[in-house]
Amino acid sequence: MSEEPQYAVLHELVKPARRNLPRGTWDYLMGGAETETTQERNRIALDSIAFRPRVLRNVEKVDTGGKILGHRLRLPVILAPIGSLQDMVAGGGAAATRAAARFGAMHMLSSACLPSLEEVAAAAPEHPKIFQLYIRGDNAWVEDHIARAVASGYAALALTIDLDHYGRRERDLAKRYQTTSRRGRPDDHYQARFVWADVARLKAKFKIPFILKGIATAEDARMALEHGIEGIYVSNHGGRQLDHGKGGIAVLPEVVEAVAGRAEVYVDGGFMRGADIVKAMALGATAVGIGRLQGLALSAGGEPALVRALELLKDEATRALGLLGVSSFAELNPGYVAPVAPIPRQNWLDSAFPLLKEGY
Repeated sequence: MSEEPQYAVLHELVKPARRNLPRGTWDYLMGGAETETTQERNRIALDSIAFRPRVLRNVEKVDTGGKILGHRLRLPVILAPIGSLQDMVAGGGAAATRAAARFGAMHMLSSACLPSLEEVAAAAPEHPKIFQLYIRGDNAWVEDHIARAVASGYAALALTIDLDHYGRRERDLAKRYQTTSRRGRPDDHYQARFVWADVARLKAKFKIPFILKGIATAEDARMALEHGIEGIYVSNHGGRQLDHGKGGIAVLPEVVEAVAGRAEVYVDGGFMRGADIVKAMALGATAVGIGRLQGLALSAGGEPALVRALELLKDEATRALGLLGVSSFAELNPGYVAPVAPIPRQNWLDSAFPLLKEGY
C-alpha cells in the first residue's frame, strides 16, 4: 500500500512554513512595500481572468513541458530569485537549484543569496540555471560577477532593474528587521546609476544570454529589444518595490504585443497555482516565475517540499489544460481567457488558498 504524500494540496505548505520561520523572516517573505497595494493587485489581476474552455477534444495525453532559452523543462517555471534564502532553508540557493534539477524547472539564483554562485552551480552541475545580479559595485565589480557566472556555466544572466531605490517594506521597518544578506551598509547607489548604456556595454562584452527583470511597460520592452536582450521579465518584484503598481499579469499583454516574438517573455507576481501558470501562458508568456510559493515550500520542508510543490503545480496545470480542451501550452492563445470581475477576498493569500480560513 503506497504511503500518503506529506503534502496533498499546496496550501498545506503554509502552516509549517509559518511555524518554522521567525516572525521577522516570515514577514520578509510574505510582505510587500508600503500599503502592499501592488502585492494585492498581483492576485487581483490573476483573479480578474476567467477561462473559456473548449470541449470534445482528445486530451487523454497532456504535455506540460516548455522551453527557456532552448532548455527543455517539465514545466515552464522559473524559481524566481529570493534574496537571503539561507534565512529560510539550510543550504540557501543550493537547495532551490537541486530541487529545480530534480523536478525539471529552472532556478534563477539571487546574487543576494548564499552560498556563492560557484557553490550553487556545483550543486546541480548538469542542470541549466540563471544567475540574477543586483548592481552593488562599480564596473569592475559587475564584470567580475558576470565573468564568474559565465565560467560557472550559467545558462543566462538576469539583471534586476527595478531596485534603483530599495522599497519601503514596512513590515520589516516596523520590527527593525534586516536579512543576513542586507546587514551592514548597502551599496544601493550603484544600482541607481545603472542605465541603458551600461546594459549595452555589458551585452557587447559578454557572450551569454541576457534577461532584464523588472520590465513593466511596452516602452521599456521595446528598448530591451533594441539592446539585443534575449529574455524580458515582466515583474514588480512581488509588490516589494514601487507601491500602487499594476499586477504582473495585467502588464503581460502589452509587453507580449510589443515584443512580438522577438524575445522570450517571463512574468511573475502572485503566481501560486497551476491555473495561474496556464493563464499567463495563454496570454503569451514563455514561462512563469514562482517566488513566495518557492519560499513557503523550502521553509516548510526544504528541498523535498519544493519538489513536491512543483509536482502539485504540474498536476494542477495538467488538469487545467485538459479541461480547457488543449493538450499542451503551445495550443493556448488569448481566446482561452476572458476578463471578469474578481471575487472579493480578505487578502491575497485567501485568493490563492481560500481553504486556509476554514482550518484545513
